[in-house]
Amino acid sequence: MTIEFISIPEADKRAVPTEFTFGKTFTNYMFSQSYVEGEGWHDAKIHQYAPFQMWPASVVLHYAQEFFEGAKAYRRPDGNINLFRFMDNCRRFNSSAERMAMPTVDPETHFDTLVKLLEVQPEWVPDAPSTLYIRPTMIANSQMLGLGSAREYLHYIILSPVGSYFAAGGTTKGLAVYVETEHVRAFPGGTGAVKAGGNYAASVYVSEQVKKQGYAQVLWLDGLERRYIEEVGAMNIAFVYNGKTIVTPELSGTILPGITRDSLLTLAPDLGYKMTEARLDVDEIMRDIASGEITEAFGIGTAAVIAAVGRFNYKGNDYTLGDQTSGPVSNHLRETLTGIQFGTIADPYGWTTTINVTGA
Repeated sequence: MTIEFISIPEADKRAVPTEFTFGKTFTNYMFSQSYVEGEGWHDAKIHQYAPFQMWPASVVLHYAQEFFEGAKAYRRPDGNINLFRFMDNCRRFNSSAERMAMPTVDPETHFDTLVKLLEVQPEWVPDAPSTLYIRPTMIANSQMLGLGSAREYLHYIILSPVGSYFAAGGTTKGLAVYVETEHVRAFPGGTGAVKAGGNYAASVYVSEQVKKQGYAQVLWLDGLERRYIEEVGAMNIAFVYNGKTIVTPELSGTILPGITRDSLLTLAPDLGYKMTEARLDVDEIMRDIASGEITEAFGIGTAAVIAAVGRFNYKGNDYTLGDQTSGPVSNHLRETLTGIQFGTIADPYGWTTTINVTGA
């Protein structure tokens, strides 16, 4: 695929910031391409980050036919850039496209496109511990009032330099989490395993309500029985038993198959922990927290990496973990995983791809 590069005049470029909040600042360049049924993908270009026009009757605005991905680029000590398992993001992007009845993108092309986008603005990848967040997105932009798959789509990639996902305490202060027993984020047979915006929109009501009570995240239960643990906020979740065994909810079709989660399933055993997937009953988990058998809990995701949970509120009762800060297992996993991502620890798994931007 040929990608047109539309240069931005130096006078129009924004300076790279030195401070930023998560997801509020964006790079000078973005990528976009269009799709028309019967013609395929075309008009691929790297161009200035800017608004684009949409018809008021665009399918995405009325029927939410869209999805996105989330990945990161990391600044290595030698000044070059690491991508972490981005090819897996490309594959998951296509899985989402198929579930949402949208066109797929060749994974190799998708990967190469991101590399080109980074190569034209490497200065936007911040030094550790900050990162450059990557957001590939696809939306349906046909004009159509009437439920059905669109004929036209827009695929784009935007980039945002980011610090800690959780501003207060970063990943070391344990999060206060509210266990929701009435509303659900996903239902069997739905799109819970897809990064569709509608999944997240469905969670906002509860998130905003509990935020007023001092809770940072919501622990979601299954849609049928409101009994089995699924996700925490926009993250997968795991629990540590006696500092040795890690358990995480098994994938059920309503849980996102997180790439960070999958990485820990490989990494944790190599660090001396047993990590298993299981169906986790919320009453049993809270009982084991209360007894002290569960010593840590943490969310897992690209944005936050590993975020410790300090306490859960379940049916009006608080269940606290230790001193409500990140524990030794969480710290060990986070330090090792981020070390691989930033290139300060050797990568024995072939997860990272290095983009040489220094010429060394």
